[in-house]
Amino acid sequence: MAERSTAAVDVADNSDETSLTAEADQVTADGVASNRERDTDSDEVQESTRADGSGKTSPPELHSGHKLARRYRLEECVTRLDGFSSWRAVDEKLRRAVGVHILPADHSRARSVLAAARSSALLGDPRFVQVLDAVEENDLVYVVHEWLPDATELTTLLAAGPLEPYDAYQMVSQVSSAMAAAHREGLAHLRLNPTAVLRASTGQWRIRGLAVNAALRGISSDTPQRTDTEAIGALLYAALTQRWPYESDAYGLSGLPKDIGLIAPDQVRAGVHRGLSELSMRALVNDGATASRHESPCTTPEELVKAIGEMPRIRPPEPAFAAPPEYQRTTYQQGSYGRHTPHPGVTQPVQAPPPPLQSRTGKALKWAVSALLIAALGLGSWQLADALMDQGRKNEEPNPTQSDGGNDKSPKKPASGKPVAIKGAHDYDPFGSDGIENPEDISKLHDSDPSSYWETSYYKSADFGRLKPGVGVILDLGQVQQVGKVTITFLGNTSVELRSAGAEAGSQPTSFDAYSKVAEGSGTTVQLKPDKSLNTRYLLVWLTDLPVQADDGKWRGRVTDIKVTS
Repeated sequence: MAERSTAAVDVADNSDETSLTAEADQVTADGVASNRERDTDSDEVQESTRADGSGKTSPPELHSGHKLARRYRLEECVTRLDGFSSWRAVDEKLRRAVGVHILPADHSRARSVLAAARSSALLGDPRFVQVLDAVEENDLVYVVHEWLPDATELTTLLAAGPLEPYDAYQMVSQVSSAMAAAHREGLAHLRLNPTAVLRASTGQWRIRGLAVNAALRGISSDTPQRTDTEAIGALLYAALTQRWPYESDAYGLSGLPKDIGLIAPDQVRAGVHRGLSELSMRALVNDGATASRHESPCTTPEELVKAIGEMPRIRPPEPAFAAPPEYQRTTYQQGSYGRHTPHPGVTQPVQAPPPPLQSRTGKALKWAVSALLIAALGLGSWQLADALMDQGRKNEEPNPTQSDGGNDKSPKKPASGKPVAIKGAHDYDPFGSDGIENPEDISKLHDSDPSSYWETSYYKSADFGRLKPGVGVILDLGQVQQVGKVTITFLGNTSVELRSAGAEAGSQPTSFDAYSKVAEGSGTTVQLKPDKSLNTRYLLVWLTDLPVQADDGKWRGRVTDIKVTS
């Protein structure tokens, strides 16, 4: 019977199919995947080591087109090494790309690979590339994991040059906190290198191969926390210098010069951030080598996370705006429209200006014009003074049309931009199982304290793990009032909608359909202005897309302040 993971996606049973290794009659000729998310190291040879008679099991001889469990169709081999092979495949049931590691069931490391894959799948941390299935079936063992087509390896990023200080800070911060969480659950990576660290299109850093990559290659360590911490230090060193912090070249990076030992990154390349340079040296404890200021070394990911928290925060660089092009006048504006265009290189004669009015007639004309100007100024001044005196007399006379009864029917425009008080607020989760989202912190939405916030529960993706369309907060303005603008401040880039219950709602509606959308936006500070005049008592602030929070690496919404103005 096939042995399957309880933490993985169910697959169709194919116990009636013959062994895939019996069907395969030729070794694949596929090369390294051109996709950016390849699963191989530059220092590994993609061929079987069986020919040297070392006694290692040969990898299954599979080729493109084979299906595993009537579901996973193999597309491209990206690694063939040491008795196992790795593939890019297609999950035909869910219509998505996946990665698959395959090795014979009688391989000496088959049991450890299955155990590592199932432990990694149970972790469920979104900062790691997730294991989707771990199966022993017929004479094969295979592990299915996520495939991230929009992610870029750190190896590829460093090929273009060192990372900016902010990017390097984000990388080491996210990788360290993720590995600290994994070690708390008893999991280690042991092969944390530039090919195992990926940057997604959203800017989040993710780690692949947790426990599985080491199990595939039979790697173990007596000090797993120290091994992973030193690997993080090597990643930061490479990100700052574009050099590998050892004498040998690896992962497309040049090693350090021989016989000089381990030197700090700011001594390898000018302009390296001093704090990040010292942090990498504290993690790279090599025969007692530490930073120049002799801080204590970091030997566990937890200690590295604490050291990062004690550093001054590195802010992202200011966006650079290109200077606008110099204004070019058209030929019409230059007064040359319709004129004959001279040939290039031909010198044009300069026309002499007309002579000034120096004759007797010219002088008389100048005096006449001056007199006319003086007369015009005097006449204009007299008319202006007369008009002001008439206006003053009119103001002194009583207005016979003014009513003393206060029955002036001329419309008065209401004052705009005045704050509207929020009389009450509560969380709103109509599509959740319990219908609540941290109600104890709801008062922090409008307490005018930027350090406090109300937050949602955490989810496994920005779209609420595909469990619900959103969550929100209902605002009670006390009575029907005119709403001109709602300003919301978030921690992290968040998408939000403003919905209204309408002026006719006598009591607070409980149905989501009773709230109609009047505005939407996204960002960290969002101003929601209804397109039409809005009068209502109940407003629904509805969050539709969540950011990843830097302190815990989870998708959740955090609202620090809401202001309503008329």
